[in-house]
Amino acid sequence: MLIEPKKTARKAKPRTPAAKAPLVEHKAEHKMKNSGAKMVPIAGVRIKNTTVRRREKGAIAYDPKTGVPAFVATIRGALPMQLVEVERRGVGGRLLKDIALNMAIPASRLFDIIGVPKATAEKKASNNGVIAGAGGQAALGMVRLLGIAQSIVENSTADEARGFDAAKWLGQWIDRPQPALGGKKPAELLDTPTGIEVVSRILGAIESGAYL
Repeated sequence: MLIEPKKTARKAKPRTPAAKAPLVEHKAEHKMKNSGAKMVPIAGVRIKNTTVRRREKGAIAYDPKTGVPAFVATIRGALPMQLVEVERRGVGGRLLKDIALNMAIPASRLFDIIGVPKATAEKKASNNGVIAGAGGQAALGMVRLLGIAQSIVENSTADEARGFDAAKWLGQWIDRPQPALGGKKPAELLDTPTGIEVVSRILGAIESGAYL
């Protein structure tokens, strides 16, 4: 009769606890130097034990403390991918009222131009909620027009250009019929991306002297 050798139980190796990823304290600078935009923290990083939303490093957002002129300058110098991020995310509702104030037009008129219902715009402006989609893109288009108008003034050699209020001039210009638009007002086209592009070209032509 064969006797099987006695099996000895193997001792289980103690499990070593998985190394925990260290919590990175990231002191992000929230404001871009000399601009009206905020630097959004890197996704996944926690700041003061608060998890931030997933956004790309360097994303642009309007800062009411520095105002519209600074934001316009930031958009003028922004990279294409940064602009794409802003278009996808939308703009803060507070921006709309501040644009209207800078252009010296009623806020309700601006809401109508960019195609955002007054009740929605007022609510978003009060709590600085995000206006996304077509309305947000139209608001960003208005910011770009402000940038073009400012560029016209900066590049002008006329004495009248000194101290000229480009934003206020644009507020008046968009409500004037333009021959290049077949007699339509630029404001009638600013609720669509194509309309914004058409108006931008006409405004740019004023700077080059090709159209007056």
